[in-house]
Amino acid sequence: METDITTLEPATKILEDPLSHLPCSTILGFRRKQVIFAQGEPSTGVYLVISGKVKVYRAGEGLSETLLDIYQADEFFGESALVGHPHADTAVALEDIQVMSWTTGEIERIAAERPKLAIALLQLVVQRSAEFGSRIESFATETIQRRLARALIRFSDRFGHGTGDGAVQMMPLTHELLSMYLGTSREIATHFLNQFRRGGYVRYSRREMVVYADALKQWLKAESGKRTITGAKLAQAYTGAAAA
Repeated sequence: METDITTLEPATKILEDPLSHLPCSTILGFRRKQVIFAQGEPSTGVYLVISGKVKVYRAGEGLSETLLDIYQADEFFGESALVGHPHADTAVALEDIQVMSWTTGEIERIAAERPKLAIALLQLVVQRSAEFGSRIESFATETIQRRLARALIRFSDRFGHGTGDGAVQMMPLTHELLSMYLGTSREIATHFLNQFRRGGYVRYSRREMVVYADALKQWLKAESGKRTITGAKLAQAYTGAAAA
């Protein structure tokens, strides 16, 4: 049975906040497009965004790059340091940013003194693992257009604010960045983004992006209904042919 992740209710359990258990650390600054850490480098610590936004992506064979996520203020990244693995991805400043970092040794020492920090970090990792699992399912079962709709809904929910007319205003996302998140070419991402713009689901310029998230959710439901009807008809046709 297909799961529609747009209809999933948020978790009712109140999660531990790692920030409640971590002391302040040295603040580091990075300029726009500056690399914070690179794929394959030893991972020595966990980072927290203080201001600005960070993109984390993974390079595949050739020149292909997959955007794992974008992190904003009060969000952690670089958690692979917790298991001592080299960085499996690259983190780059999307704009001028400030971050804090804690070494693995510091995290382990503080967690020994404050066990709830360990619980908070475990919850963080599990939550992200569930989100990546949903994305993998979407990659395997959905069209690029549906994946784009889900991406626009997710990013508008994370980075946007309501304008009172059912729209969500957020920072502009480049077509290249969206294509990296969708796992497709920039040209294909632009094609489907233009379709959504013509349909009135999204507006964008160099300064902002406006997403009609509720309308996109309704579009996803309508498209799911079409796919279900088509699947039923195919099954019925197959059954009839087999009986004959």
